[in-house]
Amino acid sequence: MNSPEAPKSPVKIKVGIVDDDPLVRSALGLMLGGQTDIEVVGEAPDGQEALTLVRTAGPDVLLMDIRMPRVNGLEATRRVLAESPAPHVIVLTTFGADEYVVDALAAGADGFLLKDTPPPEIVAAIRAVMAGEAILSPKATRTLITRLRAEPTGDRAAAAARRLEALTEREHEVALAVGRGLSNAEIAKELYLSIPTVKAHVSRLFDKLGATNRVQIAIAVHDAGLV
Repeated sequence: MNSPEAPKSPVKIKVGIVDDDPLVRSALGLMLGGQTDIEVVGEAPDGQEALTLVRTAGPDVLLMDIRMPRVNGLEATRRVLAESPAPHVIVLTTFGADEYVVDALAAGADGFLLKDTPPPEIVAAIRAVMAGEAILSPKATRTLITRLRAEPTGDRAAAAARRLEALTEREHEVALAVGRGLSNAEIAKELYLSIPTVKAHVSRLFDKLGATNRVQIAIAVHDAGLV
């Protein structure tokens, strides 16, 4: 008689923490350690060590500080996203300045949260980026939109418009919805599509627009003056 198979352990989201403050790393580690679906697989005190962490521990998500010695978080984000496979990156910082928001997202980060974000929202952000969503704190969202609207468009507007011309009508509709900050579920409801269909459209937008995350799609839409 065959013995019954042991139940499989649920797959956990592997998280790495990159911050030059050991107290911050410890606090984040304790907070995430209490989650049944998240495992902290390593820490790094600066952006240079972040690359080693990615290569040795293979995190699914990195929580990345910006201001660090040797290699800052923006440059570290560019480096780790050049790895294969690359982790998702959530920039988690005390600094909400305009240039940090835009530069972090331009570097390919999937999210930007301030360190005073409530712990449940940080946990939710980790789960969300694993599901293909981009995450911005409300303050960062306002900062980004204000910055985009205030910047002169010119060549950027023309370049964004040319990129969007390659989209089908339905992809264009999905891009506009992403630009308005809608989630996949909200887009599906608004456009009468299934969530898997929306995800497929978003994946094609990544390819056609040369984007690595949803916020870069939103930037292209904003640059083109469509939202």
